Amino acid sequence: MSVTTVRHNKVDLALHHLRDAIDETARPLLLLHGLGEHTPAEAPQWVAPWQGAIIGLDFTGHGNSTIPSGGGYTAELLLGDADAALAALVEQSPDGTITVFGRGLGAYIGLQLAGARASQVHGAIMLDGPGLAGGPTGPTSQSFFSLPPSSTTPDPYALVELGRDLRPPDYVRSFVHLAIAGSELDEPVAVCSVFRPEWLAAVADERGVMDVSLAEALEAFA
Repeated sequence: MSVTTVRHNKVDLALHHLRDAIDETARPLLLLHGLGEHTPAEAPQWVAPWQGAIIGLDFTGHGNSTIPSGGGYTAELLLGDADAALAALVEQSPDGTITVFGRGLGAYIGLQLAGARASQVHGAIMLDGPGLAGGPTGPTSQSFFSLPPSSTTPDPYALVELGRDLRPPDYVRSFVHLAIAGSELDEPVAVCSVFRPEWLAAVADERGVMDVSLAEALEAFA
């Protein structure tokens, strides 16, 4: 495994190259981990059938990526992380696209990326993992807190702030609509999770979303 660094704003993001392509004509697979996790040391067995290169991103405040001072984590911040990784990887892709595989929080970010960069994301796979539930589905009163500085990941601020990230179903569904509108695929999103919080149940009910097994999703987007 090799690690490269991608600069996003003032953060250095770690991109872990877990496995080279088996078939040089196949597109890369980008792994997005769950809340509080990091990229594994090697490609997980459940993505072994993938023929393209397999790369994992450490989100800001996770794994080998930078820990910002004082928190300020949002899903949109992590979407920027994933977008920076996408920009680096599409240059290496045979057809200028990648497939995104997200666990937990990474599944939510992967869906956002599929909507924001529909022409470059050839399918988003959503799987169970830490941070999948997110926070409330509507506005709540603000609370303020302070945590001691951390020099190790995961950053405690990330765990708290991202664990209560708002995910209104209408907002989340908008990314599905964007993905469908901009993708060459009729069904550019695959929900493979067992756990279905309210926002994800809303996604799974949308036209253009596959409700399939992980193996079926990998085959569909290969």
